[in-house]
Amino acid sequence: MLYGRAVEQSQVDRLLEDARSGHSGVLVVRGQPGMGKSALLGHMTERAAGVRVLRGVGIESEAELPYAALHLLLRAELDRIDALPAAQSAALQGALGLGAAAPENRYLVGLAVLSLLAEVAGEGALLCLIDDAQWLDQASIDALVFVARRLDAEGVALVFAGREEFRPQGLPELWLDGVDRDAAVALLAKGAADLAPSVRDRILDEAGGNPLALMELPSALTAEERAGQLNPFATIPVASRVQEAFQRQIRALPCTAQSLLAVLAADDTGDLGIVLRAAESFSARLVDLEAAEQARLVTVNGSAVAFRHPLIRGAAYQNVPLTSRLAVRRALAEVLVGGEHADRRAWHLAAATTTPDEEVARELELAAERARTRSGYAAMAAAYERAAELTPDTAKRSIRLAAAAVAASDAGQPTRAGALADRASEEIQDPLALAHLVQVRAHREFEQGTPAAAGELVIGGAERVAPLDAERAGYLLVEAVRCGWFAGDPELSGRAAKRLRALPEIGSPLVSGALGLAALLDGDLENAVTLIQELVLEPDQSAFQVPGLLFVAQLCVPIGRYGQGEAAAARVEAECRAHDMGGWLAIATETLLHARTLLGRYREAAAMLEEIIPMVGDLGQWNSAATLTALLALARGELGDEEGCRAAAAAVFEQAGARGLRMAEAIAVAGLGRLELALGSPEASLGILESIPAEANAPVSVFFAPDQIEAAVRAREPERAREPLAYYLDWAARVGLPSSDAVALRCRALVEDDEGLYDEAVRVHEQGEQPHERARTQLLYGEWLRRARKRAAARAQLRGALETFDRLGMALWAERARAELRATGDVPAAPRQADDPLSVLTAQERQVVRLAATGASNRDIAAQLYLSPRTVGYHLYKAFPKLGISSRAELAAITT
Repeated sequence: MLYGRAVEQSQVDRLLEDARSGHSGVLVVRGQPGMGKSALLGHMTERAAGVRVLRGVGIESEAELPYAALHLLLRAELDRIDALPAAQSAALQGALGLGAAAPENRYLVGLAVLSLLAEVAGEGALLCLIDDAQWLDQASIDALVFVARRLDAEGVALVFAGREEFRPQGLPELWLDGVDRDAAVALLAKGAADLAPSVRDRILDEAGGNPLALMELPSALTAEERAGQLNPFATIPVASRVQEAFQRQIRALPCTAQSLLAVLAADDTGDLGIVLRAAESFSARLVDLEAAEQARLVTVNGSAVAFRHPLIRGAAYQNVPLTSRLAVRRALAEVLVGGEHADRRAWHLAAATTTPDEEVARELELAAERARTRSGYAAMAAAYERAAELTPDTAKRSIRLAAAAVAASDAGQPTRAGALADRASEEIQDPLALAHLVQVRAHREFEQGTPAAAGELVIGGAERVAPLDAERAGYLLVEAVRCGWFAGDPELSGRAAKRLRALPEIGSPLVSGALGLAALLDGDLENAVTLIQELVLEPDQSAFQVPGLLFVAQLCVPIGRYGQGEAAAARVEAECRAHDMGGWLAIATETLLHARTLLGRYREAAAMLEEIIPMVGDLGQWNSAATLTALLALARGELGDEEGCRAAAAAVFEQAGARGLRMAEAIAVAGLGRLELALGSPEASLGILESIPAEANAPVSVFFAPDQIEAAVRAREPERAREPLAYYLDWAARVGLPSSDAVALRCRALVEDDEGLYDEAVRVHEQGEQPHERARTQLLYGEWLRRARKRAAARAQLRGALETFDRLGMALWAERARAELRATGDVPAAPRQADDPLSVLTAQERQVVRLAATGASNRDIAAQLYLSPRTVGYHLYKAFPKLGISSRAELAAITT
């Protein structure tokens, strides 16, 4: 399979089809090394069913042997030479060393080759492929170009593939550039799916779309570099086959010019003045740059200088020995003066240093802190790590390793972060560094082990930190409570809460939120709601960092403030994206999408989930991916995708048990239970919902309790609704919100079979924020009215329910409403989404269009959705005709 070569494949396919129809054709495929010329020839071979294929290749060591390449091409057909006219036969035999004497007439040899190819094609077609044409001997070139210019109706397709220096005049040409970003991403993922995102992006930039480089550059990296430990100012080693091609050109230059290119390769400013000043250390001058430019290795534009192709950079750097590379780094550090170059200077000094050096380590530490101010956490981690490697003092080295670890964790690199933390000394006494080590190790365990084990790590770490810094110990214990929440482990959260109460007062509402969460897990609703509200309703949250803000967003859900939770999570998610905080992004997105599912925005949630789940998994955040998949199961079920719901739930169950993901497991089970309810199978629904493990019941019971109540009543076993009804009514009374009050009224109406409660529930829903819950209430009320033979009133409720279900894409619930409407004698409209103009778009097109409507640029949208700007443009190009518009300016009117 070729990536990003659809146009080129189409062109060569047409050439092959023309040959099948009796028309000859010629094509010269040219490009730099590694661009996929041979792969394109391979594609033609695969498509040549029923076509005779001859293959030849230029061999560099035989470039001086006349007709060597022609012999390779024709050797399988030499027995046909005797069928040619005598003069042609003799000329060709002499050319190929089969006759008594070498030919005197090269054109006669060319004519013989033309005749022979026509003979081989016969009544069918012939495909002749010549690879590495730049190394053909001149005699073979002359003969084959002669043939190429005279092919007409023989049914022969003749294709040359060569590097840019192969330029036969007068022949059709196909130039291969690098593949586009989307194809490059796909190609890289095929052979190197384990790369850290930052390393992947570096390789994509370094490769410049070169397919060979995309396949081979990762193999030149160590396991640590593949995981993200890549110096941001280092060059990625170029794969040997690509390297050799460029190094031959570089080594043809004077030594001073080669040194200048090494300086340019190590430099990342592209500033001509800086490069020339640093190159003076190697006696290089402007004339050496001119020599490189004439060799078409570099381009100079005013005061800017750059390599003509990114791969030349790596080849130039590796062209000089290690001692020279160290000298190049020192030379650059000496000329990079001023604040704007401080980071570059630090990294060049580090690259030139082979032994511990506190002065250089300190410069890197300062670079790391500057990266913090830009929220460049991956760069921050790299700088701290290299600083630690150059630190002579053991204790200080551990402190810097801890800082590197927490930065890597914040950047979404749990494996790398854990490895950095493991390198730090266990005897560390600095409270901040110690807290960082605890946090990082727990985060790795949370994402790749079990939340319960992560909580135990935090509790143990907090005991070590508490004598040094009670405040930091308190924040750690807040995290331990949250681990217990995700693990569905009341005992763990309870122990963390007990230790939290024993600490001195730290004056943070995060503590009350954590204590409230522990109370919720323990079944103490009264204290839980009161304590959580202290945090969620705190008027001044300006002092909270991302973890604290995220905790606020998460705790909006247990007290029914879904809209507030969505808004808060959206702010955190935007900050994580903007500041490259991949470590928190998955949890922020999970919180955001949990709130959106509770608000009934299933389409939007499902689209985002399908986009982010693979990315989160690639980052090594496996448990977050499982929780997100559980939300996807819920959303797909509500959207009527039975198969998708069951598949997503099954994927969760494969991991949840072994990893102790009780929360994720409970959400997936709830999704299946609601699916069965929508399908009209209350007995199955009730059995599924009652199977949720008791230890996971408290955190999510308010989400599925109304489903359990409805399933029990519809299954004619109302006694099984008694316990969930009591719990839900208690919770709703304490949170005191219109949406929860309305659902509580609906649940009572179901159990008590009371029309007045239904009517009041519909009225209270109008003040709430959950349209899907209002529609479900209207559906149940309409069913009750129909059974009571109040058909007119039933139709009003059922039509309202149907309109909402259709608008939200809740297909199974909509079908239930239609069936009830038909039972009243009404004829409901066919499934439609009239109030959703974006319903004609794919899920990803919807996301792109909604963001474009806000005025976001393609680049901004790409950053948010983890796409390329080209892909964003493609989706808009596809979406505009579907929406009947022609410009971005028209989007706002459609999406509002």
